[in-house]
Amino acid sequence: MKYIAIIILFLIFYCPSFAQDRPRIVVGIVVDQMRMEYLYRFEKKFSDGGFKRLINDGFLLKNMNYNYVPTYTGPGHASIYTGSTPSIHGIIGNSWYDKKLGKNVNCVEDGKFKAIGNDGANGDVSPMRLLPTTVTDELKLSFQRHSKVVGISMKDRAAVLPAGHLADGAYWYDQSSGKFITSTFYKSEPPSWLNKFNDRKLAENFLTKEWSTLLPINQYVESTADDKPYESSLKGKGTKPVFPYRLKDMGAENQKYNSVLSTPFGNEMLLELAKVTIEGEGLGEDDIPDFLSVSFSSPDIVGHAMGPRSIELEDVYLRLDQNVAELLKFLDNKFGDRYSVFLTADHGVADVPDYSLENNIPAGIISEPEIEANLKQYLKEYYPDKSIIDKVINNQIYLNHDAFVGDPRKTGLELIVVSELISKYLLAVDGIGNVVSQATLRNADYGVLGWKGDVYRGYNWKRSGDIAFILEPQWIESSYHTGTTHGSGYRYDTNVPAIFFGFGFNKGSSVAHHLITDIAPTISVLLKINFPSGCTGQPLSEVLKN
Repeated sequence: MKYIAIIILFLIFYCPSFAQDRPRIVVGIVVDQMRMEYLYRFEKKFSDGGFKRLINDGFLLKNMNYNYVPTYTGPGHASIYTGSTPSIHGIIGNSWYDKKLGKNVNCVEDGKFKAIGNDGANGDVSPMRLLPTTVTDELKLSFQRHSKVVGISMKDRAAVLPAGHLADGAYWYDQSSGKFITSTFYKSEPPSWLNKFNDRKLAENFLTKEWSTLLPINQYVESTADDKPYESSLKGKGTKPVFPYRLKDMGAENQKYNSVLSTPFGNEMLLELAKVTIEGEGLGEDDIPDFLSVSFSSPDIVGHAMGPRSIELEDVYLRLDQNVAELLKFLDNKFGDRYSVFLTADHGVADVPDYSLENNIPAGIISEPEIEANLKQYLKEYYPDKSIIDKVINNQIYLNHDAFVGDPRKTGLELIVVSELISKYLLAVDGIGNVVSQATLRNADYGVLGWKGDVYRGYNWKRSGDIAFILEPQWIESSYHTGTTHGSGYRYDTNVPAIFFGFGFNKGSSVAHHLITDIAPTISVLLKINFPSGCTGQPLSEVLKN
């Protein structure tokens, strides 16, 4: 009773003071793998209620950029919500080599917890590898944890990292069951509203459907032909990557739910979950601000397989436009003018290398496993009895530091000499343009421009490797010869949209250069809360109303 009385007093005395100057709910939308140029290229086909509405009635930043490498999903979501870069927030990749454990670790992996919603699923998850607070954490702290914060996505890391350390829940898609699950970090059992949602068996329903183009296929003039040899087939080995796609034929029986994720139906499923989450958690029902983070993952899956010039990718975005329109309409009906939305992306994407070569643009593919094997062989010529390389991952070389223990005159190993040998080898590899060692980074500055600055801001001294290498433009790291990826500091990977819409935001647009780290402090000013603890960004004054 005492606890309830405190809450009532809080509402009576504090709510009136901020009832009119804060939104009831902030919805943060991240699109996984979205170039800014998609808003230009597909503009004529977008509906009036989706992306066009956000742009026309909101504030569009056309020159928003990531300022570090690698530009991956985990670091991207962490940077958006902490207002800092991997050097500070510690999420240096989707996974990385843990020097103490001697193995690769996932960015949200945490063995102290287990899955809730499907035993044996990928539920050993928490945000504990994320070092500073997020804007969502600061919201919880500012209102004595009375604000509600929930994160949802098809990917675990894209649900967990934005929701922060104090979240009321984070939910992601389990590909083995077609259900949304969580972790014991958040709950001891699924909330009843999630059970009801999963009981609808939406994934099963989508498996009976066929993915055909939204418009007649001959109208997709913004994209290449439907059948290109450098596209990966979503249908499985030995089949052409062409429409239509029958979901039930797109994978083995034990992987059948994966096909939902690799089609626009993944976005539809997440849209439905967003609406149910708002209703089930009672988000935005009072004047204490709440936060829902929504990360659409399917564009990334399709983009990796087909590339940014494919009809499949264009169709995903035309349908995502409709999903955004439906979500905005839902928010209108639920909250009137008392909600705020921002939309951005966690990274862009490179063109498929063979597409670039087809257009006489230099490009290519390198393989990190091949580099690791060849580099080890190369070093054996100089140090036949030494194991020097631990791992090559995320365009970084991790050295075996145990090999350097002792007097160099006895071990025969000097770190500076070995680093120079490795750098010499890497620079001779086709597609590698630059190499930088940890020693060089120690003399760098956080604000330095160019590729060295990108490496520095993406480099965490405890978690990153000893030597980093930068690929040349249009080159990608991949084990496949079809499809594409992201991760570089080039504009096709760093330039993403940023749109601010609704309560507290101006209307307009800007081509001024801004950094992804500016989003979190902007939302902090909107909500009148502390900046995240590691924040290096600045509030976007042109976006915010006075």
